[in-house]
Amino acid sequence: MTDTLSDFAQQLLDVARRTGADAADAIAVDGTSISISVRDGALEQADRSEGVDVGLRVFVRQRQACVSSSDTKPETFVQMAERAVAMAREAPEDPHAGLADPSQLTRDTDCAALDIYDPANEPDPAMLQEEAIRAEAAALRNADVTQVQSAASSYSRRRIHMAASNGFSAGYARTERGLSCVAISGTGTGMERDYDYDSRVYQSDLRDAEEIGMVAAARAVERMGARKPKTGAYPVLFDERVASSLIGSLLQAVNGTMIARGSSWLRDAIGQQVLPKGLSLVEDPHRPRTPSARRFDAEGLATAKRAIVDDGMLIGWTLDLATGRKLGMDSTANAARGTSAPPSPALTNVALTQGGQSRDDLIKQMGTGLLVTSMIGSTINPNTGDYSRGAAGFWVENGEITYPVNECTVAGNLRDMLMSIIPANDARLHLSRVVPSLLVEGLTLAGN
Repeated sequence: MTDTLSDFAQQLLDVARRTGADAADAIAVDGTSISISVRDGALEQADRSEGVDVGLRVFVRQRQACVSSSDTKPETFVQMAERAVAMAREAPEDPHAGLADPSQLTRDTDCAALDIYDPANEPDPAMLQEEAIRAEAAALRNADVTQVQSAASSYSRRRIHMAASNGFSAGYARTERGLSCVAISGTGTGMERDYDYDSRVYQSDLRDAEEIGMVAAARAVERMGARKPKTGAYPVLFDERVASSLIGSLLQAVNGTMIARGSSWLRDAIGQQVLPKGLSLVEDPHRPRTPSARRFDAEGLATAKRAIVDDGMLIGWTLDLATGRKLGMDSTANAARGTSAPPSPALTNVALTQGGQSRDDLIKQMGTGLLVTSMIGSTINPNTGDYSRGAAGFWVENGEITYPVNECTVAGNLRDMLMSIIPANDARLHLSRVVPSLLVEGLTLAGN
């Protein structure tokens, strides 16, 4: 199918040129996904999707337009090109739009070393169902679990090929396996819910279904009897499961789209301290067996390891060609795209420096405060960094967990919060965001 995807992309470029495009790029995607969920030991839902999608972007002088289709017949390609060129002629001029110069294109497009494709056969749906049943059964063996809301197993495979009239042409394949379980403890208004999951590139790396079910159950049971915490200013420890969302707020603020719009609370922060000294935030697109690894970006530029924050200091933005041109800077090779829209900046694999203490050590260190294990909702002012999110977790007194809490709000300002973080050493290294538990001083809690 990879050869066919290459053919589709090239055919789109050919018809775009014949139709009047000055330049063009095309993407073809072949995907298969399977998802199986069970309830009470029986199949609840089974979904399977597969097909080919294609996208075409054309340029007429400094005007661009994108079209997409799931129909790969030659006459459809002609219609796509005609429609795209007509749209581009009516689009506003964009002086920053355009393909990469051929001299910018990577010559290394071999993705084999990234190890992001499991060559094993597609799993049988019966096997996926059996995994989900095992996870559910393991959760229900916990006497305090009243029900399992969902247990699901999934598989996906995608093959992608990109080509452009500047001479770039390359593709890759990617697989992913997932398994999750959501358990509920208690009854009536005293119900509490928690979960566990795993997601991997290779089936052989996936954690055991029974372990996932047991962990989900134990977490749900730990939350029984939750109540609101005290209102006031306290240290907050973001558990590893939610800590990446805090770092995600920083990553969003350094995205070139936000910077070019002037709508980021970090828009003037290049060269400034944004994390404590000693902490770095590094992107590594070539880290193997990770969901976001890639050898080249969606504009054909070579990806490379780079520091976003080095020793606490902000080094640079996350840019594609267009946002780089707007800011008078080079692209950081972070372009990503689907079939229906032009490229935009997006990160691959990111890791925050881990600390030397465990999560339990930080719990002892915080004294009295909140351990957050789940978050809901989000109110973040992109211009000021003011932060407010609903949270649940556990109240800590004298360095020990005392009772579960829910229905509270955690608030602060991201600049101040990030400058006070203390990382633990419990990050999961196979994730695309490797972020450990993070202790943050002096946040405002709204509870009782």
